[in-house]
Amino acid sequence: MRILIAAAGSRGDVAPYTGLGSALLRAGHEVTLAAPDAFAPLVAEAGLEYRRLPARAEGGGTATKRELMRTAAEFITELGRGFAEAVAPETDLLLLSTTTAPLGWHVSEATGIPALGAYLVPTAPTGDFPSVVTGARSLGRLGNRTAGRFALRMADRLYTPAVTELRRNLGLSPLAPHAMRRRQERAGWPVLHGFSPALVPRPSDWRPELEVVGTWWPYVDPARQLPEELEGFLAAGPRPVFIGFGSMAAGQGERLSEIAVGALRQAGLRGILQTGSAGLAADGDDVLTVGDVPHALLFPRVAAVVHHAGAGTAAAGLRAGVPAVPVPVTADQPFWAGRLAALGAATVPVPFRSLTAEVLADVLGRVVRRQAYSRAAAIAAQHLAAEDGVGEAVKAVERLAG
Repeated sequence: MRILIAAAGSRGDVAPYTGLGSALLRAGHEVTLAAPDAFAPLVAEAGLEYRRLPARAEGGGTATKRELMRTAAEFITELGRGFAEAVAPETDLLLLSTTTAPLGWHVSEATGIPALGAYLVPTAPTGDFPSVVTGARSLGRLGNRTAGRFALRMADRLYTPAVTELRRNLGLSPLAPHAMRRRQERAGWPVLHGFSPALVPRPSDWRPELEVVGTWWPYVDPARQLPEELEGFLAAGPRPVFIGFGSMAAGQGERLSEIAVGALRQAGLRGILQTGSAGLAADGDDVLTVGDVPHALLFPRVAAVVHHAGAGTAAAGLRAGVPAVPVPVTADQPFWAGRLAALGAATVPVPFRSLTAEVLADVLGRVVRRQAYSRAAAIAAQHLAAEDGVGEAVKAVERLAG
């Protein structure tokens, strides 16, 4: 089967599909991953064919909600232009991410190519927990469902210009995004969710076609090793603390680096700073700065992780069995931070705007020295180790597409 996976957004929105694609490849399928140009090296490393999606890789800063909405709308409009060209006529199946599905549905209609959802976040409304874009605080079953429906309507509005243009280019009659979404829901459109039920159990009120299969881990070459300098630093003293904000906080590297180093030294801990989009950097015998290092290789070697609570980073910390200090910045990050805290594997989330060296030092002291956090993280790691998210996804794809 010739499968096209379409994913766009930040690194965390794309990298897990390299693991899923690699598993589909091993199962005998031809796999192409369509994504923005910045992720072409990740796709190539996984041995998958790359196809360009006309959108830049999305990061995040500390913009207002209005600015975030405007940026998202511009990103989606850019993505919609040329999306159809990424889909080769000989494709047998489309696997669509949360970001690409509202566009891919229309391409599927125009071409007749079947499509399945392959989501990294739970977007369907449920009473079991709050919407991923409204944070971690439950509003009660009715309130949670209402917030979930509101979030979908807001997404529909963001996609309207892109969908209007895309359908016109495809020669399709006009159809609003909310109408297409409802059509898909009524038809029982299947969606596979690539996160762990240990972190987010499958909601009790979801329709049957929405499955939670387990986490899809980014592909890592089995021969890959940590850099020598990093290995030397790890061997030179007690386990350090990892601090990184992924694709978030661009332009705030100097402030965040000062906070990180100040907190580590106040708490008497060694640290590893990952540069990321923020540009973290520091020098010293007790601090090392690293670039692109697979979390799967590094996280099992640290005492704790301080991160922005992106879905992939949050899951990687749990997989390694290490406790976390979540510092959510935007979007779905407060949701994942809340899930980690609810498991007992992380401290109460520290709001990004409230982060200071004093606050971080206090929280780090607690998370590193109180064994309850480590025990909860270890228990979660056992659950994740027993899962085969990509294996279950391959079986589901073959079953649903057969």
